[in-house]
Amino acid sequence: MNDICLIKCIDKKKVNRTLESMPDYEVIARMADIFKVLSDPSRLKIVLALLDCELCVCDIAAVCGQTDSAISHQLRILRTLKIVKNRRKGKSVFYTIDDDHVTALISMSLEHVNH
Repeated sequence: MNDICLIKCIDKKKVNRTLESMPDYEVIARMADIFKVLSDPSRLKIVLALLDCELCVCDIAAVCGQTDSAISHQLRILRTLKIVKNRRKGKSVFYTIDDDHVTALISMSLEHVNH
């Protein structure tokens, strides 16, 4: 199967409509950053663990089989892109998914892979 057109024919209406609806480059770059961060299996495992419930760093480390400091490093990256958020309770720090958009993105990805 050939992945290119065999003749050059550009539908200017479709191209213009698509260009008008295309987000700015900065938005596309921020989207790409989210996908880059989530492409790391360790970080993705953390996010998947947080889909069910709030977990402290120690719990996440136990689920992921990593040290607390390794998990903290990954969580800092995820928090920077607003994929997860945290709250402190006493001497513990608890993490959750930042919002429903992240949950939907991860759930749809999982659904797509299992389809």
